[in-house]
Amino acid sequence: MNERLDSLLRRYNELTLLIQDPELVKDQQKYRDTMREYAQLSEIASAQKEIEGLSAQMEETKAMVQTEKDSDMRELAREELRELELRIKDAEDKLKFLLIPKDPLDEKNIIMEIRAGTGGEEAALFVADLFRMYSRFAETKGWKFEIMNVNETNLGGFKEIVFSVSGKNVYENLRYESGVHRVQRVPATEASGRTHTSAVTVAVLPEADETEVEIRPEDLRIDVMRAGGPGGQCVNTTDSAVRITHIPSGVVVHCQDEKSQIKNKAKAMRILRARIYELEAAKAHSERAEARKNQVGSGDRSERIRTYNFPQNRLTDHRINLTLYKLDLIIEGDVEELFDALKLSSREEMLRATAS
Repeated sequence: MNERLDSLLRRYNELTLLIQDPELVKDQQKYRDTMREYAQLSEIASAQKEIEGLSAQMEETKAMVQTEKDSDMRELAREELRELELRIKDAEDKLKFLLIPKDPLDEKNIIMEIRAGTGGEEAALFVADLFRMYSRFAETKGWKFEIMNVNETNLGGFKEIVFSVSGKNVYENLRYESGVHRVQRVPATEASGRTHTSAVTVAVLPEADETEVEIRPEDLRIDVMRAGGPGGQCVNTTDSAVRITHIPSGVVVHCQDEKSQIKNKAKAMRILRARIYELEAAKAHSERAEARKNQVGSGDRSERIRTYNFPQNRLTDHRINLTLYKLDLIIEGDVEELFDALKLSSREEMLRATAS
């Protein structure tokens, strides 16, 4: 850990000099990459500086405890010493987390897919609820989101909705949402007032650049058709919907949200790249499958990760045994506490793994 810290601090000092070089801005890509790395290392350098400052205060306070003749002053110094010890421990814990190697995917934008599972119309309505939860959280973060494909129901739910989210550290915050989300509540369609249990699946795909995934035109089968769904000017009037099949992998993507066939094809290709990127990443990391099982969820879409119990206003995340009694706020986008707990648990697991 100390060797890694020394290495990163040396790199931070190098970057401090490099960003002062006026030649750097001539290469915009290099400038952005350098400033991003500098910002990350600045957090580590700041945390280390805080520890050094607190340690210096502690040494002065220890000397005061040993040399101060006034008993009241000695007791005050002892109290300050105990407080400094706690502050140093917090600062050291923070530094340990910062030293955990960041996943290069954390800064990526994502494509999120939410689909209704068991529960019929009630599951479709909950898909709409989850979409609203994520989109409102995105608004608080200043992220941008774009609907890429949607299949609506007559009661205002979604059988499926696919959308992209772009901004700072999107994947880092939303990566743990993949899996089965179970909802328990009295459906709007239930006349007798009985509580039903339904489920939806969520997939979070890091969005891939064209340079990161090679898709050969000859590996694609592209079909066009008339859009379907409840209403809409272009439904059943123009061949705007696009279905793309990637023959080698068998991945199929359908997009009909835009009136333009060209725009639908472009969106479908973005979704296809993300899905193939995810498949390739899973193959590349298959040897670490056991390690992933020990972390916060495997990312498997079949894993039940969370229960939303509306009658009790309760949300339970089964992976980290976290229960919050503020479901009414969470479903409206107040998910910061939940997402922070998931990130913290993951970092703690990684810290234990690096220490062993």
